[in-house]
Amino acid sequence: MPDRIQKIVSSAGVCSRRAAEAMIRAGRVTVNGLPAKIGSRADPRFDRIELDGKPVFAPQQKTYLMLNKPRGYVTTMSDEQGRPTVRELTEGCPARVYPVGRLDLNSEGLLLLTDDGDAAKKLTHPSHSVDKEYLVWVTGDADAAIPALRKPMILDGVILRPAKVRKLEGRTEGATLLSMTIHEGKNRQIRRMCEAAGLHVVRLRRIAVGNLKLGDLPSGKWRNLTEEEIAYIKSI
Repeated sequence: MPDRIQKIVSSAGVCSRRAAEAMIRAGRVTVNGLPAKIGSRADPRFDRIELDGKPVFAPQQKTYLMLNKPRGYVTTMSDEQGRPTVRELTEGCPARVYPVGRLDLNSEGLLLLTDDGDAAKKLTHPSHSVDKEYLVWVTGDADAAIPALRKPMILDGVILRPAKVRKLEGRTEGATLLSMTIHEGKNRQIRRMCEAAGLHVVRLRRIAVGNLKLGDLPSGKWRNLTEEEIAYIKSI
């Protein structure tokens, strides 16, 4: 909630209310780079309040997690139908984090969670086109479908950028394994693309988001991102 500047400064433990007013009159206090005035209001959650060029409140430490989501969990923090959620898998994390993007109930793999709204926006906004790589097990004629998957396709009235598609060695229970890299991340995009190309997806696992790799993180487990990984997100 917005409050008077002199109260905010004094409540931060910097000085008394009277001393805070004197500092404001002396032009030592700024809000978002502009000199504060006695009686003006600000919200320390959103406004940058500084005394002599230094923040009155220390920047809040943000949390960034990578989870290897198993199948059978919904990518929400609560579910009206009572299904298992990714929140149950992040117990032990001291911060209240939220999923970045989504993986549907029957998909698995790399899922990012954070309390940094700016970082989440960078990773999901279409203008940034962060690549997402999946391992996709399919049935059907993969050789015939791959050329169609590599061409621009239309979903929800939007022309998708061509996907990168490779056929990998190995088959599981008669399914062909593909590597697919997409740019947009629309709802059930991989499954819908494969369906349009005459394939049925029997398993779907995300293994990379941009430069962030799932690696050998066990299913159902999470870890904190490294400093290098966080720097990469902020550089997008």
